Amino acid sequence: MKTLLIAASAAAGLLAACGMAEAKGCIKGAIVGGIAGHYAGHHGLAGAAAGCAIGRHQANKRERARNAPPANR
Repeated sequence: MKTLLIAASAAAGLLAACGMAEAKGCIKGAIVGGIAGHYAGHHGLAGAAAGCAIGRHQANKRERARNAPPANR
């Protein structure tokens, strides 16, 4: 129980220390990654973290493509 309390307080401290995060792509990626990680050996938290990172990367890539200037022809 003491370990759980220490881990929870450390997580709360880290969340309080970081700034506002943009969640474009992260939420959907975390859900999909968490479900996949759960079924792939009960690694839901690791799957959610990886899914968030991948979802954020894909959202940034789509945003860059949308804002890119048109190619000269």
